[in-house]
Amino acid sequence: MAYNSDKSVGIVILNWNGREYLEQFLPSVIANSPGCEVIVADNASSDDSVTFLKSHFPQVRLIELSQNFGFCEGYNQALKQVDTEYYVLLNSDVLVTPGWVVPIHALMQENPDIAACQPKIKSYHEPHLLEYAGAGGGLFDVFGYPFCRGRIFDSLEEDKGQYNDTSEIFWATGACMFVRAADFHDLGGLEPAFFAHMEEIDLCWRLQNKNRKIFYCGQSEVYHVGGGTLHKSNPRKTFLNYRNGLALLVKNLADEDYFSTMFIRILLDWISAVKFLVSGQTADAKAIYKAHQEVYRKRLYWRQKRVLQTTKKPLSKLHGIYPRSLVWAYFAEGKKRFSDLVSGK
Repeated sequence: MAYNSDKSVGIVILNWNGREYLEQFLPSVIANSPGCEVIVADNASSDDSVTFLKSHFPQVRLIELSQNFGFCEGYNQALKQVDTEYYVLLNSDVLVTPGWVVPIHALMQENPDIAACQPKIKSYHEPHLLEYAGAGGGLFDVFGYPFCRGRIFDSLEEDKGQYNDTSEIFWATGACMFVRAADFHDLGGLEPAFFAHMEEIDLCWRLQNKNRKIFYCGQSEVYHVGGGTLHKSNPRKTFLNYRNGLALLVKNLADEDYFSTMFIRILLDWISAVKFLVSGQTADAKAIYKAHQEVYRKRLYWRQKRVLQTTKKPLSKLHGIYPRSLVWAYFAEGKKRFSDLVSGK
């Protein structure tokens, strides 16, 4: 079923050396997204992605970027060239299902205060499980640790329909994010200094500071492979997550939350580094050190970004904040499921 035929939705897949994913998953996007404009933005791939697209998918619009800008700036550059009311930022390793666009498009059309929305994200390799990058919608604890309904740290829940709802959340996953073009450009797009990882959390935080809403729509679902660019065990991913996680707080925390939150977060990061060292994961421990060093080295840049972010709501005024320490709840109290957090068990 198509939502309409005016192509007000542009599905934009950012590709870098991902020919095998395009071959595997692009057909599902084309078949299951009638009425949408399907676009692949290529981040100067060195494989045969571009040649493959031109020969096998001539109906797909191809945007060829001049260099590998990374995830954030790659999308910023590509979306300047897309003229639709809604963008869908879709990873190349996502299998979409019939009718997946319809409920989210309808939800956003009926609620103009919703700036961004995500579907239910399930695991491609283990379809009965929710998937790490998004699951049932993204949330945040008071010390800046992101998690999802259905995924806390590495603990994934089985999908039993418990997240078939529509719910307001803190962040929508960049693996499959619907966002209004006007809101995206009003905020200047994704933070280019992040390169990749946590950029969607930063965008959604900035949207909330502008009184815009972020939603999850469980009537739409997709299946995500995950780890297509960097596996979660890769120290480079550890570096990006810790660097961007810290910079995210420097940039967006309200003054009244800043010092207490930063103190605890830095302490918890160093505890994490020690834990990596003790377990023999030296490269990950070094990655955390380098992440903090990098944020300090570029402190003037992040302070400038903080100044430019003129409206910063206290955490207590943001939607989707867990008011305690997720680290303590998970590791000390053994709360592995979202229902345990909200029930206070």
